[in-house]
Formats: sequence, structure tokens, C-alpha cells
Amino acid sequence: MITKSAKLNPKIFEKDVEMVATRQGYGEGLVLAGEKDEKVVVLSADLKESTRSILFEERFPDRYIEVGVAEQALATIAAGMANYGKIPFISSYAAFSPGRNWEQIRTTIALNDVPVKIVGAHAGLTVGPDGATHQMLEDISIMRAMPNMIVIAPCDFLEAKKATMEAARNGKPTYLRFAREKTPVFTTEETPFKIGRAETFWESKEPMVAMVACGPLLYEALLASKELDKGGIESLVINCHTIKPLDEQAIVRAAKTTGAVVTVEENQITGGLGGAVSEILAKNFPTPMEFIGMPGSFGESGEPDELLEKYGMRAKHIIEAAKRVIARKSS
Repeated sequence: MITKSAKLNPKIFEKDVEMVATRQGYGEGLVLAGEKDEKVVVLSADLKESTRSILFEERFPDRYIEVGVAEQALATIAAGMANYGKIPFISSYAAFSPGRNWEQIRTTIALNDVPVKIVGAHAGLTVGPDGATHQMLEDISIMRAMPNMIVIAPCDFLEAKKATMEAARNGKPTYLRFAREKTPVFTTEETPFKIGRAETFWESKEPMVAMVACGPLLYEALLASKELDKGGIESLVINCHTIKPLDEQAIVRAAKTTGAVVTVEENQITGGLGGAVSEILAKNFPTPMEFIGMPGSFGESGEPDELLEKYGMRAKHIIEAAKRVIARKSS
């Protein structure tokens, strides 16, 4: 059942649940961060409308810089500004930032440990018709491997807004991942959020499997838990919005409680959230696992729902994975 401490939207499972893109939460969070701290500046690579950086430009035109289609320069200019006391947010599609400018992010931002916030919009499979070239499915993996880098994948619009505001004041290089499509808003303003701390959103009395999810696919994990509960399979669901630093205590506790873990992400299975969780469990508490994510392939053009179905990222696929890992635990 939904935990009281999660303080989720009471309409979470209803048909009329509000739908808003996580990138909109970024845009609104930017404005709030800019109001609180005049050191916040925003740079965009000719995608201010799509990334919703336009909201900051409209409110603070003197603190907005249009770099143009030059993602390498985007990162390097921001690193220089951060070195002199600014708090820059740089935004583009994730396929281009960090996809195209990873080396500049590594050398000018992470190596120097300056507080630039890298925003990868339109990340994941649900970019849909834009196809494989724009479906960035490796960004969590490549950014998690970078020293000094914090990696966050908010689950909905409101959490994206909170993550943006908290990133503005954390003093560290930070990667924020946002989706293109509108997705359910299932948290509330009161739902807890803290970088580096996972939150339990669902917990049955005697859970048999733990689902550790990030990004909008967390909603699919909650749908899966609801259905599993009807069939007598109790579970718990963890919102692991911060992939790095991972909340090791929450992950190990979930594994010890259930003895079986399923990770859920809209990223390549290799090196992403699933990889991070498996590393922690291998070291602390080896546990049977299943992985929901992109199975080592590129995407293709299609509607978001069609693609999630084809590549096995819907609630029914999570349910199947949960049953498989429970069976392995029991064998």
C-alpha cells in the first residue's frame, strides 16, 4: 500500500490524474531558483522552448545566454562562469548534452569540481518519433561513471521542480535528466525530496520483492505493485531519484527485507540504475535481481506507448520480472 510518509497524490491511480512533462518542472524550478539566488544563470543550446529554459529567460533576460548549436562551448563557458561564482544551468537534449560534449563536461566541469548543472532534456525512449539518434539511453551510465558528478532522474513534474531548486544550492556538478512527454503527476508539494536519499512510496506488510525505480517509469512500478498486491504478491517500491550518490542504506534494507530486487529505468540496463544497485548489493548483501530497462539495443521511431511496450518497460513487464525473481529466490 502507499506509505503515509510518501504523501502522494490521492488521485494517483485515477484516469484523470494530472499529466505534465518533467521538463516543465525544470523550467518552473529554474525561475524559483533564480528568485532565491541572483548567481543562478541559464545557458541554452538553441532549445529554450523545448527544454523550458524560456521561462527563466522571460523572467531574467539579463541572466540568460543563448549559446546556439554549440554544446561543447555550452559546457566550457558555463565552467568558466562557475569558476567565478555563478551557478550555471546548461540545457539541451540529452543526446547532445551530455551526449556530444561529454569530454568538455569531464575536463572543464567535473575535473575542476565546479557547480555547473547539466540538464539533459528529452532523455529516454519516450522521445518517440524522433528515433534512435535522439533517444538518449546511455546518459545515466556515462554520467554516473564521472567523478564528482551527482546524477538525478526525477519521477514527475513536481519532483523535477524540487530537484532543480535543490541542485541550485548543492554546490556540486549535477546532471538532471528530464523527459519530453507528459507523464502522471503522482507526488505532491509535501512529498519528501532530498538529493541522495531514496524514498519508499509503496510497502506491503510482508513484501516479497522490492522495486527500485527512477524517472517517470516509477509510476509503472507503482501500477505493478498495485496489481501484484491484488494477486497476493506483496511488494515495496523505492523512488531512487538520485542514482549518484545512491542511498546505499535504503537499497540494502530493501534487499534484506524482501530477498529479491527489480530495478526499473528508461536507460540502458548496462551501467545505469540497475548497475548501481547491483554493485551495492554485490558488496553488501548479494540478492537475486531482475532488470527493466533498454536491453542493450538502440531505439526506433514510434509512439512512446508503443516503444515502452516493445522494449518491455510497462507495468505488466515489471510484474513478470517480479514473479521471475521471486521464483529464483525460492528455488
